[in-house]
Amino acid sequence: MKKKLSALLIGLAFAYGLLFISGYDWFLRGVGVIYLTGHNTAFLDDYKYFDNRVVKAPEVAEPWPEHQYYNSQALSKKLENYHKEHKTVAYLIIKNDSLLFEKYYQEYGPASKSNSFSVVKSMVSALLGKAIMEGYINDLDQKVIDFIPELQGTYAQEVTVGDLSSMASGMQWDEKYYNPFSVTAASYFISDLSQLILDQPIVDEPGKSFRYLSGATQLLGIVISRATQKKLSDYLSKSFWQPMGAEQDALWELDSEKNGMEKAYCCFATNARDFARFGKLYKNNGRWNNTQILDSTFIAKSIQPRFKASPEYGYGWWLETYKGHQIFMERGHLGQYVIVFPELNLITVRLGELKGERTEGNPYTEDIYIYMDAALEMAENVTKDKSS
Repeated sequence: MKKKLSALLIGLAFAYGLLFISGYDWFLRGVGVIYLTGHNTAFLDDYKYFDNRVVKAPEVAEPWPEHQYYNSQALSKKLENYHKEHKTVAYLIIKNDSLLFEKYYQEYGPASKSNSFSVVKSMVSALLGKAIMEGYINDLDQKVIDFIPELQGTYAQEVTVGDLSSMASGMQWDEKYYNPFSVTAASYFISDLSQLILDQPIVDEPGKSFRYLSGATQLLGIVISRATQKKLSDYLSKSFWQPMGAEQDALWELDSEKNGMEKAYCCFATNARDFARFGKLYKNNGRWNNTQILDSTFIAKSIQPRFKASPEYGYGWWLETYKGHQIFMERGHLGQYVIVFPELNLITVRLGELKGERTEGNPYTEDIYIYMDAALEMAENVTKDKSS
């Protein structure tokens, strides 16, 4: 028995040595956080396993007011079953900037934090707009090389900040979430995320077509941090979180415990109510109460497709036309959604652990339409009640 145990320990030490030498030592951290906790990918409360930087809320919060018909309607049994099957933890509907409906599952509640995953990409795009508004960055056409002279690749001199925000970067990147050895997996666990990103060259001509790459948003985060000379968390707090009256401090995962870099492409933890605030800000063309905190022309450009061949994406926001309504949304890995119907003054938020199936030729999974239908129906019922 002792010999077998010794052999096992030697084998593990040898395997670790190989991983370390090959540059895959981060893999063991991933095994501990993901697989040894019973998961096969990132999960809703994995932020607890990482170091985080606080995004400070204001001293005086601005809670969402309750709608006149708050929680007066029930979800259908079919939708309730769908929520349970797909492990929803929060579902909100906001009409006319008031909470019309909210429900929580799996011991989650209004104050429960949850990982944003790629929802935060829209927030980082908003930070880009703010940096342009404040003069730290000239415009969407400014070259990335102006801020990151060490950028590598054949087209490093050509890529712009707008190319990063609109997912037209030309970056070398493998967007695979379930491959434990992909660069996307490495970016989740590596201790020097900025160096990993700067090691990815710009290999294709940027600004020509849409290709969704998390590395592009992380590179944009580095640009914003260098341009403003601020931590992303601090800049977000000052520029948006506090002016928008967030109810809670948020947490933004870092790549290391020391003076680390935020994971700009993911990993912003807050509650469902506060996630909805960027939806309201963009719906209201950058105004919050009586203050213009983000330029309306930047927002207008953000929620229009950049490329005719890819109408599903603008600058940091997903786009769709559904039942005659123009929609823009924030969207995350496991079915995190902030979906905005601007002309209806309607927002719906869904957070959970599983998303629906994807139909061929559609960039969106089926669950998005199910959640949108429920919000549309509930909003329509309120309108009918008012008119009767």
